[in-house]
Amino acid sequence: MQMYFDFTKSATRASINGQLRERLGDAGWSAVLAEAMAAGVPKKHHHGIVEVRETIDSLAVSQSAKDNLHDIYEILAQAEAQVHGCEVDKTHFHEVGNGEAIFNTLITCLAFQQLHPDYVMATPVQTGSGQIECAHGLMDVPAPATAAILSQGIPTCEEKLEGELCTPTSAAIIKHYVQEFRTFG
Repeated sequence: MQMYFDFTKSATRASINGQLRERLGDAGWSAVLAEAMAAGVPKKHHHGIVEVRETIDSLAVSQSAKDNLHDIYEILAQAEAQVHGCEVDKTHFHEVGNGEAIFNTLITCLAFQQLHPDYVMATPVQTGSGQIECAHGLMDVPAPATAAILSQGIPTCEEKLEGELCTPTSAAIIKHYVQEFRTFG
Protein backbone atom coordinates (compact mmCIF):
# COMPACT_ATOMS: atom_id res chain seq x y z
CA MET A 1 0.00 0.00 0.00
CA GLN A 2 1.19 3.50 -0.86
CA MET A 3 0.58 6.35 1.54
CA TYR A 4 0.54 10.06 0.75
CA PHE A 5 0.83 12.93 3.24
CA ASP A 6 -0.12 16.54 2.62
CA PHE A 7 2.27 18.79 4.56
CA THR A 8 1.48 22.02 2.67
CA LYS A 9 -0.42 23.60 5.59
CA SER A 10 1.21 21.86 8.57
CA ALA A 11 3.90 19.27 9.21
CA THR A 12 3.59 19.04 12.97
CA ARG A 13 3.42 15.72 14.80
CA ALA A 14 -0.28 16.43 15.44
CA SER A 15 -0.83 16.87 11.69
CA ILE A 16 1.03 13.63 10.93
CA ASN A 17 -0.94 11.74 13.59
CA GLY A 18 -4.18 13.30 12.36
CA GLN A 19 -3.58 11.98 8.85
CA LEU A 20 -2.66 8.56 10.26
CA ARG A 21 -5.82 8.56 12.39
CA GLU A 22 -7.97 9.23 9.31
CA ARG A 23 -6.48 6.17 7.61
CA LEU A 24 -6.87 3.91 10.65
CA GLY A 25 -10.41 4.91 11.56
CA ASP A 26 -11.72 5.11 15.12
CA ALA A 27 -11.22 1.45 16.00
CA GLY A 28 -7.69 1.30 14.59
CA TRP A 29 -6.71 4.56 16.28
CA SER A 30 -8.11 3.36 19.61
CA ALA A 31 -6.03 0.20 19.30
CA VAL A 32 -2.88 2.27 18.64
CA LEU A 33 -3.58 4.49 21.67
CA ALA A 34 -4.22 1.46 23.90
CA GLU A 35 -0.94 -0.13 22.81
CA ALA A 36 0.95 3.13 23.42
CA MET A 37 -0.61 3.49 26.89
CA ALA A 38 0.39 -0.08 27.76
CA ALA A 39 3.96 0.42 26.53
CA GLY A 40 5.12 2.00 29.78
CA VAL A 41 6.65 5.31 28.65
CA PRO A 42 7.82 7.04 31.84
CA LYS A 43 6.55 10.58 32.33
CA LYS A 44 9.98 11.86 33.35
CA HIS A 45 12.23 14.12 31.29
CA HIS A 46 14.98 12.31 29.36
CA HIS A 47 17.93 14.64 29.11
CA GLY A 48 20.02 12.86 26.50
CA ILE A 49 19.99 10.24 23.77
CA VAL A 50 21.54 7.59 26.04
CA GLU A 51 18.62 7.91 28.46
CA VAL A 52 16.11 7.88 25.58
CA ARG A 53 17.70 4.73 24.15
CA GLU A 54 17.37 2.98 27.52
CA THR A 55 13.73 4.01 27.80
CA ILE A 56 12.92 2.81 24.28
CA ASP A 57 14.58 -0.53 24.97
CA SER A 58 12.43 -0.96 28.08
CA LEU A 59 9.07 -0.37 26.35
CA ALA A 60 6.52 -3.16 26.08
CA VAL A 61 6.06 -2.89 22.29
CA SER A 62 7.26 -4.78 19.23
CA GLN A 63 10.90 -4.65 18.22
CA SER A 64 9.80 -2.96 14.98
CA ALA A 65 8.17 -0.10 16.91
CA LYS A 66 11.28 0.21 19.08
CA ASP A 67 13.54 0.24 16.00
CA ASN A 68 11.51 3.00 14.35
CA LEU A 69 11.42 5.05 17.56
CA HIS A 70 15.20 4.59 17.95
CA ASP A 71 15.76 5.74 14.36
CA ILE A 72 13.67 8.89 14.85
CA TYR A 73 15.47 9.79 18.06
CA GLU A 74 18.87 9.13 16.44
CA ILE A 75 17.92 11.63 13.69
CA LEU A 76 17.00 14.12 16.44
CA ALA A 77 20.24 13.49 18.35
CA GLN A 78 22.35 13.91 15.22
CA ALA A 79 20.63 17.23 14.45
CA GLU A 80 21.12 18.46 18.02
CA ALA A 81 24.78 17.40 17.92
CA GLN A 82 25.25 19.26 14.63
CA VAL A 83 23.60 22.42 15.96
CA HIS A 84 25.50 22.38 19.27
CA GLY A 85 28.82 21.10 17.93
CA CYS A 86 29.03 18.09 20.22
CA GLU A 87 29.11 14.31 19.98
CA VAL A 88 25.77 12.56 19.44
CA ASP A 89 25.98 10.75 22.79
CA LYS A 90 26.51 14.13 24.53
CA THR A 91 23.38 15.78 23.13
CA HIS A 92 20.99 17.35 25.59
CA PHE A 93 17.27 17.22 24.85
CA HIS A 94 14.83 19.87 25.97
CA GLU A 95 11.25 19.62 24.71
CA VAL A 96 11.79 16.44 22.65
CA GLY A 97 13.14 14.59 25.70
CA ASN A 98 10.04 14.71 27.84
CA GLY A 99 7.91 11.63 28.37
CA GLU A 100 4.97 13.12 26.47
CA ALA A 101 7.12 13.70 23.36
CA ILE A 102 8.38 10.10 23.42
CA PHE A 103 4.84 8.82 23.99
CA ASN A 104 3.42 10.87 21.10
CA THR A 105 6.22 9.76 18.78
CA LEU A 106 5.57 6.16 19.81
CA ILE A 107 1.93 6.64 18.76
CA THR A 108 3.17 7.65 15.30
CA CYS A 109 5.42 4.58 15.09
CA LEU A 110 2.60 2.26 16.18
CA ALA A 111 0.19 3.80 13.66
CA PHE A 112 2.69 3.29 10.83
CA GLN A 113 3.25 -0.27 12.08
CA GLN A 114 -0.48 -0.99 11.97
CA LEU A 115 -0.90 0.54 8.49
CA HIS A 116 2.32 -1.07 7.22
CA PRO A 117 2.72 1.02 4.02
CA ASP A 118 5.04 -0.20 1.28
CA TYR A 119 5.84 3.30 0.11
CA VAL A 120 5.35 6.74 1.69
CA MET A 121 5.13 9.96 -0.33
CA ALA A 122 4.56 13.54 0.81
CA THR A 123 4.31 17.08 -0.42
CA PRO A 124 7.06 19.55 0.35
CA VAL A 125 6.99 20.50 4.03
CA GLN A 126 5.43 23.66 5.47
CA THR A 127 7.94 24.94 8.02
CA GLY A 128 6.04 28.03 9.04
CA SER A 129 7.58 31.39 9.85
CA GLY A 130 8.08 33.82 12.70
CA GLN A 131 9.65 33.11 16.07
CA ILE A 132 9.05 30.67 18.91
CA GLU A 133 9.96 30.64 22.59
CA CYS A 134 11.86 27.51 23.60
CA ALA A 135 14.45 26.36 26.14
CA HIS A 136 17.17 28.32 24.31
CA GLY A 137 15.08 31.51 24.24
CA LEU A 138 13.44 33.20 21.26
CA MET A 139 14.33 31.47 17.97
CA ASP A 140 13.44 31.87 14.33
CA VAL A 141 11.23 29.27 12.66
CA PRO A 142 12.30 26.72 11.63
CA ALA A 143 14.29 26.03 14.79
CA PRO A 144 17.96 25.12 14.19
CA ALA A 145 17.48 21.37 14.79
CA THR A 146 14.47 21.36 12.45
CA ALA A 147 16.47 23.20 9.79
CA ALA A 148 19.35 20.72 10.19
CA ILE A 149 17.03 17.77 9.54
CA LEU A 150 15.20 19.46 6.66
CA SER A 151 18.55 20.25 5.00
CA GLN A 152 19.03 16.50 4.49
CA GLY A 153 16.96 16.35 1.31
CA ILE A 154 13.52 17.36 2.56
CA PRO A 155 11.97 20.01 0.30
CA THR A 156 10.00 22.83 1.90
CA CYS A 157 7.08 24.93 0.69
CA GLU A 158 7.97 28.28 -0.84
CA GLU A 159 5.03 30.04 0.81
CA LYS A 160 5.58 30.18 4.58
CA LEU A 161 2.54 30.33 6.83
CA GLU A 162 2.69 31.94 10.29
CA GLY A 163 3.81 29.84 13.27
CA GLU A 164 5.98 26.77 13.91
CA LEU A 165 4.48 24.23 11.52
CA CYS A 166 7.35 21.73 11.53
CA THR A 167 9.15 20.79 14.74
CA PRO A 168 12.39 18.87 15.19
CA THR A 169 10.41 15.73 16.07
CA SER A 170 8.04 16.00 13.11
CA ALA A 171 10.98 16.67 10.78
CA ALA A 172 12.68 13.52 12.13
CA ILE A 173 9.49 11.49 11.62
CA ILE A 174 9.23 12.77 8.05
CA LYS A 175 12.92 12.05 7.40
CA HIS A 176 12.49 8.51 8.73
CA TYR A 177 9.27 7.49 6.98
CA VAL A 178 8.89 9.51 3.75
CA GLN A 179 10.59 8.01 0.72
CA GLU A 180 9.56 10.52 -1.94
CA PHE A 181 8.49 14.14 -2.04
CA ARG A 182 6.33 15.52 -4.82
CA THR A 183 3.40 17.80 -5.44
CA PHE A 184 0.11 16.21 -6.29
CA GLY A 185 -2.65 18.27 -7.74
